[in-house]
Amino acid sequence: MTIDARRTAVLALHWQVNVIRPEGFFGAMLSDPVARSGVVERAIRFHTTARAAGVPIVFTRFTIPEDEGQLVRNTGFMAAVADAQEAFRPDAPGTRLIPEMSVLDARDRVVDNQKLSGLAGSDLPEWLADRGIDTLLLTGVATNLTVEQTARHGTDLGFTVHVVRDCVAAAAEGVHEASLANLDLATAGCRTAADLLAVLTSPETA
Repeated sequence: MTIDARRTAVLALHWQVNVIRPEGFFGAMLSDPVARSGVVERAIRFHTTARAAGVPIVFTRFTIPEDEGQLVRNTGFMAAVADAQEAFRPDAPGTRLIPEMSVLDARDRVVDNQKLSGLAGSDLPEWLADRGIDTLLLTGVATNLTVEQTARHGTDLGFTVHVVRDCVAAAAEGVHEASLANLDLATAGCRTAADLLAVLTSPETA
């Protein structure tokens, strides 16, 4: 596996209160499995080490502004969040990054959109391309939702995409593993944080 840290970015998907915490909109479904998995702590370590290696971290948040932005009610998921859109306003407590993720370095960026893919509905693909970034490493929740959607979308846009397999989680282990198996075929492959960091921090990639 060859990865050039200078051409790589981490997309940190939906590390927000509505997804991760019990009080969040999806808390009843996701907070317990996320807590049991230990994924937050692993992702923090991965982000911190990748950032120190010079890799930019881009956080994405699902938010719904007063005019609904680019929200389209074309799935059950989008209809559900549209019905509860006050909880997804950009300044609502639930849309904030969880405190563990909200200590941002000057290189970090936060992108809001109204799509399941973190690469849809914003200028993020162009922002990445303008900086010569062609490889994306994905962390986030849930594996079978925003992570899988973003991974497939990024691959179709021409990026080399690796999901960080131990820095993503889903509501059920079986769903999580099935999604990773699909993504092993549909992307450049899922990799562990340790494997990716070994390449990113190697003197040969500096």
